[in-house]
Order: sequence, then structure tokens, then C-alpha cells
Amino acid sequence: NMAAPSAPRPPRPRKEPQPLVIPRSAAEEQRLRLERLMRNPEKTVPIPEKLNEWAPRPPPEFVRDVMGSSAGAGSGEFHVYRHLRRREYQRQDFMDAMAEKQRLDEEFQKKLERNKMIAEEQTAKRRRKRQKLKEKKLQAKKNKLEQKKQEKEPGQSQEQGSSEEDDEEDSKEEEEKEDDAEEPSFVMGR
Repeated sequence: NMAAPSAPRPPRPRKEPQPLVIPRSAAEEQRLRLERLMRNPEKTVPIPEKLNEWAPRPPPEFVRDVMGSSAGAGSGEFHVYRHLRRREYQRQDFMDAMAEKQRLDEEFQKKLERNKMIAEEQTAKRRRKRQKLKEKKLQAKKNKLEQKKQEKEPGQSQEQGSSEEDDEEDSKEEEEKEDDAEEPSFVMGR
């Protein structure tokens, strides 16, 4: 039973042979990879997923080939024992490494929290300092206005009212400027 010959296929378009280029630097290698990707933009690019960390096989739930304690073990028993021993040591080393990694992670998190607390305390301290300076300036302005009031004569109360309004506007503008500009957090030359 011979199958009927099918219609001849059209010849596939031959790809032009790409010249062999040996990259001389990492930048050139990256450029070559990008050029290869951009030759066919419709083609999907495989993005490798992060490989899972290696973990040893868990110990068996039930061990079937338990070696007996009687004399006369076969010649292959030592090799079986050796492999089991190697696997168990590997598992214990892995557990120790994971415990160490966990301890270091916890230490790092504690250090981050400690640094955050210190930074917050510094910020609060500086905020209190800024508030004190602001209150001092406001108090000084109030004292200055009161002194001007006392110095002026009672007959010039109308002019005083208008000048007080100007002073209040000036003080509001200065307060806004103070809010915008904070003190530098460090001082050079210490």
C-alpha cells in the first residue's frame, strides 16, 4: 500500500547566513542579543522564571531496606549505607544553612527597625526644635508690636490700626516662608 504522492511543497525561503561575530565586551554582547531579538519583533521572548532554591529530598517515611545487624553483609551494603549517610549529611547541612539564613534575616529586620526608630527620633527632635524657633519668632513679633503700641500716642489709633494690619500681613507672609524652608539636617565642618 503506497500512499499517493502529495503535491510538491514550495521551497522554504532560506535564511541569510548570519556572519559569526565574537563579542569583545559585555556591551557588544548585549547589542548582538538585542539585534537578534529585534530581527523578528512579533516573536515572543522567553523570560526565564526564577529557579527555586535547591532543597534536599525529605527523609523517607518508611525505610524498607533496613540493614541487619548480623554479620555477613553483602558487598553492596556499604555503598547503600554510604549514599544514605551522604544524603542525610547533606540534609543536615541544608537545615543548618537555612537556620543561619533565617537568623541573619531576623537580625537584618531588627537592625532596620532600630535604624527607623533612630531616624524617627531625630526627625521628632528636629521638628520640636523648628517649632520652638517658630514660636520664639512669633513671640518676638508680638512683643515688638506691643512695644510699638505702647510707644505710640493714643491719638494716632487709626494710623496704628492700619499699620497693625500691614504688620499682620507681613508676619503671615514670613510664617509661610518659614513653613516652606526647613533648617538643613546637617551642618558642614563638624
